[in-house]
Amino acid sequence: MKRLISMTALPFLPLLAAAQLAVTVSPMNVIGQKAIVPLAMKNSFAEKIETARAVVFLMDNHDKVIAQSTKWVIGGSKDRPALEPKQETTFNFVVQSSVPITTTNLSAKVTFTRIVLKGGKLADPAKDVQITRARARGN
Repeated sequence: MKRLISMTALPFLPLLAAAQLAVTVSPMNVIGQKAIVPLAMKNSFAEKIETARAVVFLMDNHDKVIAQSTKWVIGGSKDRPALEPKQETTFNFVVQSSVPITTTNLSAKVTFTRIVLKGGKLADPAKDVQITRARARGN
C-alpha cells in the first residue's frame, strides 16, 4: 500500500518544490560601456535572507561573454539590508564593459552563487533560486 501511495504522489512532486528566492530579470538598459540589468527578488524562505550574491554575464548574439560582474544583491552593506520573509526588493545590477557596447542583441545570464540565511545557514542556490525573465515592453 505504501508503494502505491508513493507511486501516485510521484507526478506531483515537482508541484511541491517551489523556489525560495524568486528572481525576475527585466530587460537591460545599455548606456555606453555599462549595462543595467534590473532584478526583482522575493523571499519565500521562512527566515530572512541576510545576504545573496549574484553574477551577471553579458552575452552577445553568439553566446560569447563580453562582460561580467559579481555583486551582493541582498545585504552585504548598510544600504542593502537583509530581506525579510515574504518581502520583495529590487536591485539594478550594473555591469561595466572594458569597451563600448555596440551590439543591441545582448542577453544577460544571471546566476546566484551564495545565499546566507538568518544565523549563517547557507541555502543551495542551484535548488532554492528560480530565475525568470520579464517580457520586454511591447511584447
